[in-house]
Amino acid sequence: MERKILKNKLYLYLTEFFAGMSVMAVELGASRLLAPYFSSSQIVWTIIIGTIMIAMALGNLYGGKKADKDPNPDKLYGRILIAAIWIAAIPVVGKYIILGISGVLILAVNSNFLIIAAFIACMIIFVFPLFLLGTVTPSLVKFSVDSLDDSGSVVGKLNAFNTIGSIIGTFVPTFISIPAVGTSITFLIFAGILLILCIIYFVSSKINFKEAKKVPVSIVLFIVCCILGHNGSFAFWQTDLTFEGESIYNYLQVYENSQEVVLSTNVLFGVQSVYLKDKGMTGMYYDYAMAAPYMSGVNEKDNLDILILGNGSGTFATQCERYFDNCNIEGVEIDQKITDLAVEYFDLPKDVPVTTYDGRAYLNAIDRKYDVIMVDAYQDITIPFQMSSIEFFTLVKDHLKDDGVMVVNMNMRGQSEGNINQYLADTISHAFSEIYTVEVSGSTNRELFASNNPEMLSVFEENINLGLGRCEEELELMMARVSLDLEAYEPGEYLMTDDKAPVELLGMRVIDEIIKEEVAYYKGLYERGGLQALLDLL
Repeated sequence: MERKILKNKLYLYLTEFFAGMSVMAVELGASRLLAPYFSSSQIVWTIIIGTIMIAMALGNLYGGKKADKDPNPDKLYGRILIAAIWIAAIPVVGKYIILGISGVLILAVNSNFLIIAAFIACMIIFVFPLFLLGTVTPSLVKFSVDSLDDSGSVVGKLNAFNTIGSIIGTFVPTFISIPAVGTSITFLIFAGILLILCIIYFVSSKINFKEAKKVPVSIVLFIVCCILGHNGSFAFWQTDLTFEGESIYNYLQVYENSQEVVLSTNVLFGVQSVYLKDKGMTGMYYDYAMAAPYMSGVNEKDNLDILILGNGSGTFATQCERYFDNCNIEGVEIDQKITDLAVEYFDLPKDVPVTTYDGRAYLNAIDRKYDVIMVDAYQDITIPFQMSSIEFFTLVKDHLKDDGVMVVNMNMRGQSEGNINQYLADTISHAFSEIYTVEVSGSTNRELFASNNPEMLSVFEENINLGLGRCEEELELMMARVSLDLEAYEPGEYLMTDDKAPVELLGMRVIDEIIKEEVAYYKGLYERGGLQALLDLL
């Protein structure tokens, strides 16, 4: 079917450009849509990339067949129009679909919950629109190639425009649109671009009423999606948030009440940082980590140098400054926006410098040594492999003084043999001779203290005694509790290296265990009384 606009090769190339750009933008948007619920681990990325490649491959096959049997450009741009409206609807319904799938699967599966839930969510939300966009290239080849003499050149140009669009679609969401306006509006922006592309085609073509009515209907649907989907709240059930937004790395929310201010980066997997307005202990792992300064002789030294890798909102830094007057504290935090929130909402001390950098890269760039290095970079269920290997822990050891102490917050306490904490602790034992752990009451966290000072425990006890009567009673009680609960760790043979550190799979196993424990009651209720029993409970 002849269309005047299709004689303009530039328009066809632009169609390929914007299709490629939108595919990559949706892929990156998918990672941000799923991350607050399923984490941003390599496993989730693998699921996203895999499902999108499936969609594109099927789209290429279907588009090629349709281009040969029915080379009608109206149908191609109709498919792009449908893809645009579907993408625009993702901010409206995507998070509800994810939670609905999670609610069903949490009662139906016993293992690999996150993997299955993330895969099904991707298949339902993202496969169809990207399948439609996958039909673009073979169809445009059909419309663009005039003869075999220039077929190679035309196909090459189409692929080049697609690739350039994909490059822009990769960088713009990551560095511009998502940090500036959020994931939801990013989806709407790229859906709007596709919609405009289709409107130009249909308006410039002489088409019948049946085809023409697609345009106003699509515009109305897009406007509805803009109205309903511009709110980027992932925790839509919470209406009292002090702050909600996104950075290059994270979805972020801050909420507060009369007692505390809380930072969370993952709406389904707990709290990241807590600041108590009355300046007391948090009741979280930060309190247990306060044992590290004692283990390195805080009450015997004039100055204690502390480095925090994964400073977050600065809770540990704030507590060290509150209870000790001889600490020089530095923080490293990869997410500048979290540091900004720490200053604005969490009373981060002004004399604590925070460097925006990756923790391991920072250690590689400096030659200073510290009395205490806290590793608190294991966020939610996402553990960076480069900060879990023997090479990393050796680097930490090299930046500690002879009697220095490393404290690691391990936030997923596994029970089965070969769990993530065993791997981490065994790996650490290859760099440190003295290792002690303590379970954090009321949570899945475990604090690990490591040093090459054989007198670490005796230094700990001596400095607790030296501090009696000089610090607040609540800190004394906490240190007494840590002293009582500390256990020497017996190293095993597990080892993680830069070449082999399966932290994602290990983390998923622990999550399965945690989910089983948390939903056992509700699952039993469902098995006995069905859905009605759960509704009655609500």
